[in-house]
Amino acid sequence: QVQLVESGGGLVQAGGSLRLSCAASGGTFTALDMGWFRQAPGKEREIVAAVRGSGGGRTYYADSVKGRFTISRDDAKNTVQLQMNSLKPEDTAVYYCAAARGGIGLPIAAPQYRSWGQGTQVTVSS
Repeated sequence: QVQLVESGGGLVQAGGSLRLSCAASGGTFTALDMGWFRQAPGKEREIVAAVRGSGGGRTYYADSVKGRFTISRDDAKNTVQLQMNSLKPEDTAVYYCAAARGGIGLPIAAPQYRSWGQGTQVTVSS
């Protein structure tokens, strides 16, 4: 079982930036596809970004964050990051790191991910 621990959330003004980090342990990190999801109060959990493992490097971004967020991974450190720029109040949510075993295609749906972090709160004030 893969354990995931997020860090880097906080309170920021609109237009600001935050960088989330997720540290993984207990699995073969390089083989894992990694994703960032978020859940706002009263809303369903949604994909933010994902990155392929096994050296593929392919990425996916939700339309709402394209051009503002960047997902990256450091296989030497077993970490995945989410750089968030030009933050908007609607980005306010609990952000979760998730891991999926590599398969066909890059997973972008929550049920495809087996391991989840505890979440970190991101609050963007207007």
